[in-house]
Amino acid sequence: MKYAAVAPGRAAMTLSNPAGLYDPAPNGYSHLSVVAPGCRLVFVAGQGGETEDGKLPPDFAGQTRQAFANLCVALAAAGAEPGDVVKLTVLIVDHDESRLRILGEALDRVWGEAMKPTCTLIPVPRLALDGMLFEVEALAALPA
Repeated sequence: MKYAAVAPGRAAMTLSNPAGLYDPAPNGYSHLSVVAPGCRLVFVAGQGGETEDGKLPPDFAGQTRQAFANLCVALAAAGAEPGDVVKLTVLIVDHDESRLRILGEALDRVWGEAMKPTCTLIPVPRLALDGMLFEVEALAALPA
């Protein structure tokens, strides 16, 4: 079983990939997140690729980069960082393998070599705004 404390010194959660399940690391996620008792939970609403002035990049890669940048801003506002994220939910319009690759690259930019949080990817026909192609929501855990 592979374990990694994602936020060393913060000890709010641990990620793991139990024996008997395939290795999800190449697909950018972990199988389990275990949150320590007494942690403070931070729920981040779905972040799309809108810039601060409300404009959407025209392409999937640009929206994905911006959505993760927005997620990092939201986390920081709560005193959290990407290493505190326990769970992601990703919504992708017209999902295919090329978009999965772009998502993986975005996850690597944010988390680097660290284990990625648990994640559920949901292909969808449409998101809230015209032209919106990507959305990510997060749950983070911080020490109490």
